[in-house]
Amino acid sequence: MKLSPSDFSERKKIRQKITMVTCYDYTFACLVNSSSVDCVLTGDSCANVMHGRETTIPATVRMIAEHTRAVHRGLHDKFLVADMPFLSTRLGQNHGVRAAGTLIAAGADAVKIEGADGNTGLISYLVESGIPVMGHIGLTPQFYRAFGGYKIQGRSEAAAVKLLSDARALEKAGCFAVVAECIPSQVTRTITGALGIPLIGIGAGGAADGQVLVLHDLLGFTSFKPKFVRRYLDGSTLVCNALNAYCADVCTGNFPAEEEAFTK
Repeated sequence: MKLSPSDFSERKKIRQKITMVTCYDYTFACLVNSSSVDCVLTGDSCANVMHGRETTIPATVRMIAEHTRAVHRGLHDKFLVADMPFLSTRLGQNHGVRAAGTLIAAGADAVKIEGADGNTGLISYLVESGIPVMGHIGLTPQFYRAFGGYKIQGRSEAAAVKLLSDARALEKAGCFAVVAECIPSQVTRTITGALGIPLIGIGAGGAADGQVLVLHDLLGFTSFKPKFVRRYLDGSTLVCNALNAYCADVCTGNFPAEEEAFTK
């Protein structure tokens, strides 16, 4: 049964973990739809995974909307969240509302916004306008230049207090859930206990109310292997072996076989 925004808090109350993966295309969306995954994120990581860019910064509303439309066509029973890309929340409220509206019109059930500072007003307005919002704290990739790179966040006491403050601000603004990326486990535990909405972790330890991973990372289709990723499949090897077997069959004349050819 497809989740609704209110179901996320209900899951937290009964301590039932939430599972979430990224997805960017129709074919994988059909596969995810047949799985037990609860929630799907069409993230700005599409810039990395699907377009070969080094960061998420080049992702645009148009790019994410196109991927969201493709994923939406393959999903029927999963809650779909789309990322608000770099600067889409920083060009004024009207621009933010249009960007969020574009992603919802593309098939998203909610949007995700990175960071609390400067965003809570827009988040409240979107929620009041009928657009559910998921927050994002910790290592927010759109701010990697400000962080000086992709670094663990919340290691100092002051930084941990700021993360907790940001999470509470996002909850107060109306977010139905918050993603916490690359923060220490003990900080995750504190924030999880302080919120009435679920905290979904990525590189944040097991105390979170749920987990999210990039689909291509957990399936082993990328060379990217940070500490927090567990690979459940050696996808790259499996695909390369299949392609090599196809090439060998073509070169030896084993493909196509007679039963794979048309007759009069």
